[in-house]
Amino acid sequence: MPFSIATWNINSVRLRLPIVERLLAEQSPDVLCLQETKCPDELFPAEAFHKLGYEHVAFAGQKGYHGVATIARRPLEVFERRRFCKMEDSRHISTRIEAGGKSILLHNFYVPAGGDEPDPERNWKFRHKLDFVQEMNEVRAEWSDSSASVLVGDLNIAPLENDVWSHKQLLKVVSHTPVETENFEAMRKAGNWVDLMRHVVPADQKIYTWWSYRAADWELSDRGRRLDHIWSSQNIVGDLKGIEVLRAARGWERPSDHVPVIARFGWE
Repeated sequence: MPFSIATWNINSVRLRLPIVERLLAEQSPDVLCLQETKCPDELFPAEAFHKLGYEHVAFAGQKGYHGVATIARRPLEVFERRRFCKMEDSRHISTRIEAGGKSILLHNFYVPAGGDEPDPERNWKFRHKLDFVQEMNEVRAEWSDSSASVLVGDLNIAPLENDVWSHKQLLKVVSHTPVETENFEAMRKAGNWVDLMRHVVPADQKIYTWWSYRAADWELSDRGRRLDHIWSSQNIVGDLKGIEVLRAARGWERPSDHVPVIARFGWE
């Protein structure tokens, strides 16, 4: 089977552990990166993952908010837990894992949502989001003959017109404002990252990974956004075999408002 990396904002790992276990049982990704775990490190349910064959777990958590975790079948080396904007929020963890004859540096991110008002002078949350993305310029897609980089996570920005249900109606809505999308794409390009989802799916086609809880019928209204991303260094783009957005997971019992995204590479 191809080597696979999944990313999912789970919106509380303990509350939604049953659907995480379902994902692992049905899809068997080699690596699962979770965001918004909302769980302090001492309460992270590592044993539940061990029972499913995922012996290697790395996490950076805090009580009630944020939090990221990377879970794998094969050994992980924790590389860094980076703090951004001089805040103690748990929004990043990077690990190294061996795959495809390379040492893969895997970044797992949870970018701030930014609140509701897209004005950095009136809304400190939006200012924080812009500053966070600016600091992400330092995170580069490092690679060599024996190494590569992958960046995944809930990046909370839908950068392209077809990453949202209505480009015109969302231009003044946080996650799709021009100041966010332009800075986001500039940051991605500055780091030499390749957007693997858009490498597979042309920019003129819609992709969503998030549907609001506020919708009475999320599937019928289908007002989604692509907030979850998988990027890589250029040297492994040719190894990518496919990307799958598990839309059906939005309808699972007690779902997250995000769905898993899985990248599959032609590695053993």
